[in-house]
Amino acid sequence: MLSLPMKQVAQSYKTGVLTLADVARPARAPAGGILVETGVSLISAGTERAIVDLARKSLVEKARERPDLVKKVIDRARREGVLAALDAVRAKLDSPIPLGYSLAGRVADVGKNAQGFARGDRVACAGAGYANHAEVNAVPKNLAVHVPDGVSDEEASFVTVGAIALQGVRLARPELGDVVVVIGLGLIGQIAVQLLTAHGCDVIGIDIERGKVERALARGAVAGAVSGVDDAVEVVRAASRGYGADAVVITASSPTAEPLALAGELARDRARVSVVGLLPLEIPRKAYYEKELEVVVSRSYGPGRYDADYEERGHDYPIGYVRWTERRNLQAVLRAIATKRLDVSGLVTHRFPFERALDAYALITGERPEPHLGVLLTYEASGADGPSGAPAAPVPRAHARGDVGLAVVGTGSFATGVLLPAFEKTRGVRLVRTVSGRGLSARHAADKFGAEGVAASLDEVLALPEVSAVVIATRHDTHAALAARALAAGRDVFLEKPAAVDEEQLAMLGEAVRGSAAQLMVGYNRRFAPFARAAREAFAGRRAGLVMSARINAGRIPAGNWVVDADEGGGRVVGEVCHFVDLLSYWAGAPPVRVSAHAIGPDGGWERADNLVVGLSFADGSVATLAYTAMGDPSVSKERYELLCEGKVAVIDSWRTLEVTAKGKTKTTRALKADKGHGEEVRAFAEACRSGGAAPIPWESIEATTRATFAIERAWRDGEAVAVGSP
Repeated sequence: MLSLPMKQVAQSYKTGVLTLADVARPARAPAGGILVETGVSLISAGTERAIVDLARKSLVEKARERPDLVKKVIDRARREGVLAALDAVRAKLDSPIPLGYSLAGRVADVGKNAQGFARGDRVACAGAGYANHAEVNAVPKNLAVHVPDGVSDEEASFVTVGAIALQGVRLARPELGDVVVVIGLGLIGQIAVQLLTAHGCDVIGIDIERGKVERALARGAVAGAVSGVDDAVEVVRAASRGYGADAVVITASSPTAEPLALAGELARDRARVSVVGLLPLEIPRKAYYEKELEVVVSRSYGPGRYDADYEERGHDYPIGYVRWTERRNLQAVLRAIATKRLDVSGLVTHRFPFERALDAYALITGERPEPHLGVLLTYEASGADGPSGAPAAPVPRAHARGDVGLAVVGTGSFATGVLLPAFEKTRGVRLVRTVSGRGLSARHAADKFGAEGVAASLDEVLALPEVSAVVIATRHDTHAALAARALAAGRDVFLEKPAAVDEEQLAMLGEAVRGSAAQLMVGYNRRFAPFARAAREAFAGRRAGLVMSARINAGRIPAGNWVVDADEGGGRVVGEVCHFVDLLSYWAGAPPVRVSAHAIGPDGGWERADNLVVGLSFADGSVATLAYTAMGDPSVSKERYELLCEGKVAVIDSWRTLEVTAKGKTKTTRALKADKGHGEEVRAFAEACRSGGAAPIPWESIEATTRATFAIERAWRDGEAVAVGSP
């Protein structure tokens, strides 16, 4: 089947330009998630305006806003050269931003392990990157909740901002009879006022706009003050019998810490300050010290936020230990709306049909000056009843060898920042389709690199006879199955590493390779680097084995990242160390036959797979040590290699210098930019596709490298050397 087109709001992070982009409609619901046809989405005026404003700033202004990212760029420039750092910055700036994070709609499709949902269910969804301003969205199950009867789609579209307000209120720990101040009476602040009132609190609202203060008074606040006009301290003192506020909830966003200073003045001794809004956390010591105030920063919708295991993989927290997760907060908001304890319909000031979304953003950014609060986008029903039939059957490659018709499946940062630029520079390659689980990145890649169109799935591109080769750059656990499907359809495959994450996948892929006349290339790029080839040539004609060492200053990856997840990414050994095993095998000219491994245990405070030293023996008699660690300083070079044999030494540092020493003389070669071989590996693959010649890396080598990574994992777990390929 062909994917249906749809539209999505996107913004260029580089220029700040907003567009209503044409993207591919997701073909099916993801595993552990649902496909939702949007009925109404809410523009969060404060949060989304801040995102839009940041994107519209100059590069210098962006750098001032994010000094943490500037430091990363400087560190990368030290390691890999200024040109490499600039390329990374350009790639980041060039990436489009999906906007939106709160919507209501109907379920169009249900993925595997998304129990509790059925097609046609009314749902409300949350999450930046998931609940986008788009006609159809793929949403993980823990970011979607059912909408109760009696709650309209418009009301349900407030679910996310309601949960943000609710989490900020929960952290303030309100009790019946408390006096609570809400600073900032935008959308989230207005909801916080009502939730606190429902808790039995006396609420005082403060804002810079009198109209917003009056709106809060109409929704339950007992008093209000216009900041800079009224004496807020006196208003709070009068409402609290002179004691001051028991708690302050800051929902305002500000470039200064003025709201924090005001909260310190308004609070009583040992009061609580819950910070929800975006503002500098510069706490004025005197007031906060003298009153011994408690400050807590609210993390969005609640427990589970930013936890990939919870949000992406659907692992819930037991209710006995975490009563109010972000999903249960979403449900609580809808329940409050259903029982009339929370009125959000009265907060709607504007409605725009989705095709006029850019007019709505002109309103919230001030280009169209007009008071506003709740701004809704409404969508027409697509008429589609779930996925439209069975996937189209693959068609065999119907043309002779020659120019390569390419489809790229997976258009994340590596594909768009490294692989596609390399293919663009390669003779005889024509980009036919780009494919992504999230259509916006595929659309951006297609526009940037001149693809003829976008698609929603691998099946769709395999039905196109003009596609002769497929690049697979998806998450690691999908590699083997996707590659096997493409090989079975007679397409040459460039598969990003690793080839597989377990023995079962490797066996399946091996069967597909042996049963197909098509090429398989795995993205072990380092063997194609100029310095890697020069180092191998330096030892040409050797009669003894090489003694090799590799030190990889890998850096830490957060525990919840998919790369380190054993099922999804295979872990760092399978997913990353494979690169270096392949390179050492290339230098040896022989496969690894035995490995040992030692790792720093959990008592060292580090993950074992992040810090290990591997010993490898190769079939030609060469040996190697591979030190892979996340404990180093990131400003130091990431990779350093040494090769020794028969009175000669070669040293590669950060792919920017190569030193070859023999007979007391050293020849040093330097590069302005680190070249890890990506361009040459792509050219080698394209040439093999055009000519039908041998694959650039034999399957036997790919298989041996992959089995070696499995052996390394067994070796450090069991504490003994393991033969490569042994069960």
